[in-house]
Amino acid sequence: MHLKSTCLILLSCGALLRADVTLAPLFTDHAVLQQGKPIPVWGTAQPGESVTVDFHDDRGTTRADANGRWRIDLKPLPADDRPAELKVSAKNMIVLRDILVGEVWLASGQSNMEFKLRSSQGGAEAIAAANLPLIRHIRLGHQVADEPIGTSRGEWQVTTPETAPDYTAVGFYFAREISQTIKTPVGIIHNSWGGTPIESWMSAESLASDPDFKVVGERWAKALAEYPDKKAKYDVELAAWTREQAAAKAAGEKFSKRKPDEPGGPGHRYTPSGLYNGMIYPLAPYALRGVIWYQGENNASRAVEYRKLFPALIRGWRESFGQGDLPFYWVQLANYESPRGGPDSWAFLREAQGRALSLPNTGQAVTIDLGDPTNIHPKNKSDVGRRLALVALAGTYRQSGEFSGPRFESVVVEGDSMRVRLSHAAGLTARGQEPQMFELAGPDKRFVPAAVRIEGEMLVVSAAGVSNPVAVRYAWRNNPVANVYNGAGLPLVPFRSDSW
Repeated sequence: MHLKSTCLILLSCGALLRADVTLAPLFTDHAVLQQGKPIPVWGTAQPGESVTVDFHDDRGTTRADANGRWRIDLKPLPADDRPAELKVSAKNMIVLRDILVGEVWLASGQSNMEFKLRSSQGGAEAIAAANLPLIRHIRLGHQVADEPIGTSRGEWQVTTPETAPDYTAVGFYFAREISQTIKTPVGIIHNSWGGTPIESWMSAESLASDPDFKVVGERWAKALAEYPDKKAKYDVELAAWTREQAAAKAAGEKFSKRKPDEPGGPGHRYTPSGLYNGMIYPLAPYALRGVIWYQGENNASRAVEYRKLFPALIRGWRESFGQGDLPFYWVQLANYESPRGGPDSWAFLREAQGRALSLPNTGQAVTIDLGDPTNIHPKNKSDVGRRLALVALAGTYRQSGEFSGPRFESVVVEGDSMRVRLSHAAGLTARGQEPQMFELAGPDKRFVPAAVRIEGEMLVVSAAGVSNPVAVRYAWRNNPVANVYNGAGLPLVPFRSDSW
């Protein structure tokens, strides 16, 4: 055996025997720690080893348990934009530098949260001006796990024109608005994965909390059973697609054929609880101010399931982080001409998202006017981030100002019309033309286009041929022309008065 190999082995064995103290994944240089809350700091060490954490004028000491795990809760601190060191001492020492205290938000979901700042509308200008040392961002790697694990990969970054391009665009615009408004450091923990269903982000306990969720496991069992045959077919189709792509490139021709979709199988991002285990569990119980969430496209054809799954996810994450009813704010799906699920599948998913507002400390940013009919990834992410920030500024930071578009409250029949009462409707107006996308139905439950008259903060809706209206809907389509706003420029939330 070579001497070099022998040394490497001895070093490895020595490290294992010594079990150097380590920190959980979110503790790196440039981190932001949450103000105003106890600050959990945790990691691993040799079983029984004494561990001490020093930060500002606080010190905590504990011993690693029999499994080598340790945790120290530091006292709550006020916001502080002065870089400080966090020291962890055991048989070895770890020193984290440039640590700030401010507001920490977890940004998660699927591809529209993953969408990069560099690709967003106005992204180049935002990046050029991104000398924002009080905004920090950490991107965690994609990871599927069958059981909860404690490891992840990522490093906090200070926001500069060099680091900002790959940030989550929604998270960046949200953080910039919050930081500039309350003059406080803001940290964004970015943990998303495109093309993922909500059930992948839910803990096993959450998926076991309701008998109606049994269908999730049954669907996945069927997918696993079918996987070998589907994978073989996929491999053939992918090889053919790759050859066609190469031939087009060689000939200098445009190639737009869609790449075959990989089927779900072992280790796939569709695995129920797989992303919770690999990407959310490792983060808890890091002190947070709240969560921002942009997901739902992958569940749009199963809106009825989402009505219960989404609130269960919120409750499950709150339980995991152990910080009470953490603020949880989300983006309601934008307008998009979805090719699957029918012309109103996304309308029903939006409704399912909105039902979660019954939980405390929740809110949604409505984006029914910000989408791209032909692109599931609309580029206007600055308005999405700004609207999310308005919700957070009002709900979490108690800032004054309107944060919501008009919302349906009630409806009464007045002869052959229906009068719709709204909240958040000061300055109610239609942009560009008469109000669009209103429909009325009579006892036959057939909806027809309706005319609308705005009266102060109410709407009077009528339709030719409907003399006895019983239900009204607004923007109840995948891709509606939604043009009704309040005086703050926020759109009327799509609604229906029926439950058909």
